[in-house]
Amino acid sequence: MVEETEVNELKKTENEKRRSGWKLGRSAIGAILVLMIAFGVTFLYTQKGKSCPCFQDSRKYTGIVEDCCCDYETVDTINGAVLHPLLQGLVTTPFFRYFKVKLWCDCPFWPDDGMCKLRDCSVCECPENEFPESFRRPPLGLAADDLKCQEGKPEAAVDRTLDSKVFRGWIEVDNPWTIDDETDNEEMTYVNLLLNPERYTGYTGPSARRIWDAIYSENCPKYASGEICQEKKVLYKLISGLHSSISIHIAADYLLDETKSQWGTNPDLMYDRVLQYPERVRNLYFTFLFVLRAVTKAKDYLEQAEYDTGNPEEDLKAQSLIRQLLYNPKLQAACPVPFDEAKLWKGQSGPELKQQIQKQFRNISALMDCVGCEKCRLWGKLQVLGLGTALKILFSVDGEHRHDQHLQLQRNEVIALVNLLNRLSESIKLVQEMSPTFEKTMKGLSLQPAAKFISSWNRLLKTVEEAYIVAGHFDTILVYNDVKNEYN
Repeated sequence: MVEETEVNELKKTENEKRRSGWKLGRSAIGAILVLMIAFGVTFLYTQKGKSCPCFQDSRKYTGIVEDCCCDYETVDTINGAVLHPLLQGLVTTPFFRYFKVKLWCDCPFWPDDGMCKLRDCSVCECPENEFPESFRRPPLGLAADDLKCQEGKPEAAVDRTLDSKVFRGWIEVDNPWTIDDETDNEEMTYVNLLLNPERYTGYTGPSARRIWDAIYSENCPKYASGEICQEKKVLYKLISGLHSSISIHIAADYLLDETKSQWGTNPDLMYDRVLQYPERVRNLYFTFLFVLRAVTKAKDYLEQAEYDTGNPEEDLKAQSLIRQLLYNPKLQAACPVPFDEAKLWKGQSGPELKQQIQKQFRNISALMDCVGCEKCRLWGKLQVLGLGTALKILFSVDGEHRHDQHLQLQRNEVIALVNLLNRLSESIKLVQEMSPTFEKTMKGLSLQPAAKFISSWNRLLKTVEEAYIVAGHFDTILVYNDVKNEYN
């Protein structure tokens, strides 16, 4: 009887230990679950706002480019097969590779404090005997009676063509969209653009950021999501598209190793600044089509212009390439009107709104004198002048409101316009070429956060297991192993 009582007591004690172990095991499981939830919440919180790179980069740009008349696929095809090769050849001709610019001007908004850390920031100016003799001749002046009115055009129709006898020589004429400094004086210098490529210069920091901040915040604020004013949207998208193109060229020609003077593509920078933002890519396409429309609208003028540099062979080449660009059958068939400018400036507020946006763009052009890097200032001035020339062609001369005036362009405006179109064309090509590379890379990178989480979770489980082994709770470990196996 005594032995039976002792056996029962032993069983009771063993059951109590087992129940205690199970309770401890359940407590451990609860603790593990709490840790898992806390760890998971922390992981999700740290990933909040981080988009999935592989999803974003694999997204194809399809359909019509917003506010334009061509689709993304057509732009990629025509640019790669027609426009890019023509423009690359055109900008190497003597006429289009020499740009006249005033490199050193006082910033009208704040004291210049920009500092470049690389010698590549400086511009190599042309000696006087290098650039064409015809560029040194004074521009032609025209009598007022040489400007004839176009006749016989219906008053109600929107005329999207320009006078067929438009070219009357290169003259100095104001551009209402830009701050003009196209005057022959000692402060102007000719620059060979081929010797001064747009690339990384080391121009960073507060000075560089202040330029873009002033452009966006004061002169070109982003429109609200419900903005119905098409004109304000156009100005912002043009500047954003230009900004994207500049960033792409900086990343495409980047100083990878300063000690070895090794240059090449910086794909991470291109992704961080442009490719991960679909809106910036879309605005790049928009700006490209906008400038292309200006070039095609001015085709009669550009066809008849004198591309005289004193080098007959090269001048004939420039004339031939211009005609191929303006009258390419593939371009005309695929995208005859890249952008429809006739829908803007409508209503009673149209003229006032145009003056307001003209003033904003003129301020942007004046801001180029505040760029603290010489080479950045060169390309900033050239491309802003090119964009201002496109605005001038599309919005300052038309058949509906300006019958008494003809389009007149400065030689520098044409040089800037064509070089800007080439820069945008090259950016479109780089986006098309780099996107598949990023798609493959990002697919692998998108798995890394989850892999890191699982690895950390396994380390946590291992730590808990070792703690219970040290404490001698082997029954708890059996339960713990079941839980670990289930979650792994």
